[in-house]
Amino acid sequence: MPKNHKPLFLYVLLFIFTIILLSGCSDSDSESASEDYQVINSPDFSYDNATVYFAMTDRFYDGNSDNNHSYGRESVDALGNDIATFHGGDYAGLTKKLEEGYFQDLGVDVLWVSAPYEQAHGYIGGGNRGDFAHYGFHGYYALDWTMMDRNFGTVEEFRTFINTAHEQEIRVFLDVVMNHVGYPNLQDMLDYNYGGLSPSLEDPKDLLPGEGEDFHKWTEAVDWEDPAAWENWWGDWVRADLPGYHPPGDTVYTQNLYGLPDIRTEVEKDLGLPPILETKWEIEEDSEYEEWIVPGASDLRRDLEIPPADYISKWLAAWVEEFGINGFRIDTAKHVEIERWEELKERSNEALQTFRSENPELPGATFEEDFFFLGEVWGHGLNRNHYYDRGFDALINFTFQGERRDGPAYALERMPRIFENYSEAINRVEDFTVLSYLSQHDTSLYPRDRLEEGGTYLMLLPGMVKIFYGDEVAREAGDGGSDATMGTRSSMDWDNLDEDLLHHFQKLGQFRSRNPAVGAGYHTTLSTEPFVFTRVSPGNHQHNRVMVSLGEEGSVTLPVGELFEEGELLREAYQNKVYTVEGETLDVDAGDKGIVLLEVVEKLE
Repeated sequence: MPKNHKPLFLYVLLFIFTIILLSGCSDSDSESASEDYQVINSPDFSYDNATVYFAMTDRFYDGNSDNNHSYGRESVDALGNDIATFHGGDYAGLTKKLEEGYFQDLGVDVLWVSAPYEQAHGYIGGGNRGDFAHYGFHGYYALDWTMMDRNFGTVEEFRTFINTAHEQEIRVFLDVVMNHVGYPNLQDMLDYNYGGLSPSLEDPKDLLPGEGEDFHKWTEAVDWEDPAAWENWWGDWVRADLPGYHPPGDTVYTQNLYGLPDIRTEVEKDLGLPPILETKWEIEEDSEYEEWIVPGASDLRRDLEIPPADYISKWLAAWVEEFGINGFRIDTAKHVEIERWEELKERSNEALQTFRSENPELPGATFEEDFFFLGEVWGHGLNRNHYYDRGFDALINFTFQGERRDGPAYALERMPRIFENYSEAINRVEDFTVLSYLSQHDTSLYPRDRLEEGGTYLMLLPGMVKIFYGDEVAREAGDGGSDATMGTRSSMDWDNLDEDLLHHFQKLGQFRSRNPAVGAGYHTTLSTEPFVFTRVSPGNHQHNRVMVSLGEEGSVTLPVGELFEEGELLREAYQNKVYTVEGETLDVDAGDKGIVLLEVVEKLE
C-alpha cells in the first residue's frame, strides 16, 4: 500500500500548480513571439506613412577613405577646426550601413541623402566671423549638376548604393537645389581662372589664416572691382553683387539668399552656357574623368540653347533616368518660380518611368509609385496650400519642432490633442501630408536627454516623419563656431552609440513601417490616463488596425473589443509577445517603459 502514496501525492501537487498557473493568467493567453508571425494583409508601400531618414552623406560613414581629400580639400582647416570641412562620409559608407541592415532595423522607408553632384571646390569664411573654413560638405553649394562630387564617390559607387537601397524596398530622395550656386572661392578661382587673382600670389597657402586672422584672408587677393575679372564665372546665369553682373533684387525670387549667387530661373531665353562650366568641361574631356560623369548627363554637357532653369531641370532628371531616384527634397522651394518646379516634376516622373522600362532587371524597376516631391518652404506648418496643386506631394512641417524650439514636440502633455489634430488635418482632404521632425540641420537638435520620449512622440505621429541622422543614437552636437546651426551637423560617432535608445527607435520604427494606420489612419482616443488610442487606416490600406497604450507600466487592461475580433492574434510589438483576443478586454504587459503597441498578426505556416 505505501507504494501508491508517492504517485498520488505528485498528482495532487500537479493539480494545485495548474490551478495556480491558470489563476495568474490574463483574460487571454500570451506567448513570446519567438516564432514567426506577420501582420495580416501586410499592405503595399505608401508615402502616407513613410519614415524618412535624412543622412547628411559627408557626416554619416566613411566607406572609402581614398576620396577624402578630393580637390585639395582638407579635413581640418588651418586654424585646427573641422566644423565645416569634409569629414569623409560617402555613398560607399551608406552602402555598408545598408548591407549591415541599419536602416531596415529602424523601419526606414525612405533615405534622404545630400545632393551627390559636384560642389564648389574651395572654402569660404564660415559663420559671422570667418572663424572656420566652410566647404560645401552639405551639398548646397552647387558647381556641376552633371558630375559626382569626388568626396562622395564615383558613379558606380553611387549606383551600388541606390540598387542596395532598392533591394531592401527603401526609396531614395536626393536633396536638390535650383535657386543658387556656390559662393566664389579661392580654389575654383585657381581651377577655372576667374576672380582676377593678384599676380604676386605665388602660393595659395600664403592666404591661409594664421593666429589672430580669419578665413576671409583669401579675399584680399581677389579683384572685386574689374568686370573682366569675373567674365569666366557664371556670367548672365546669376545675380550677384559683383562687377558686370545682374544685381540681386528684393523679391523672394530675385534676392541673394544668404549672399548666395541667385540663378535667374525666371529667364525664358537661351543665355548660353555659363563660362565656368565651359572652362570646366573642356578640361574634363579626357577619359580620366569618366568615372564621375553621370552617363545619362554626358550628352547634356554642351550648349543646348535653352534657358538656365531648363538646363538644371534636364541635368537633375538625368540622375533619375540613370539611377532610378525616387524623389527630390526641394531646397529653398519658395525662392524659385513654381512653374519651374512643375517642369522638373514632369521631367523627373517621365525619367523614372523610362528607368523602369529600360532596366526591368533592377530592383527599383518594380516600384509603382510616381516620382515624389518633398518641399522645403520655410515656416510651413500643418496646412495644405497651392504647392500641393503644383507638383509637390508633401512639405516639411516646421511647426512640430517649432522654429524657437516651442512646438508640440516639446510638450508631451499635448500629445493626445496633437495626434487628433494631425490625423484630422491629414485625412480631411485628399492628397495631403506633411513631414515632421524632432531635429533639423538648419534649426537645432532635440534635447539629447529627452530623445526616448520625443522619439515615441515622433514615431507615432500621423503623417510622414523624419529621423534626422543620429537622433536614434543621441549623436552629440558638435562645435559650431560662430554659426550655431553647424553644431547640428556633427559626424556620427559609431563608437559611442546609445544602444538602448537605438533599440527603442527600432521597435517603434518597425511597428510603424508594418502598419500604415500609424501614419495614415484615423485616430481615436480611448483614454488619456493612460493614453490609449487606436488608428484605423482608410480602405486603400486594407483596413489596417492598431491600438497603442502609453504611460502605464506593468499589466494594463485594454478595451480590445472596441477594435479587434474574438480569436484574433495580437502581437505586442514593444515587448514582442502574442496574445489571443478573448472577450472585450485584454491584460497586456506594458513593461517598465509603459508602452504597448498592438497589431493584428497571423502565424506563419
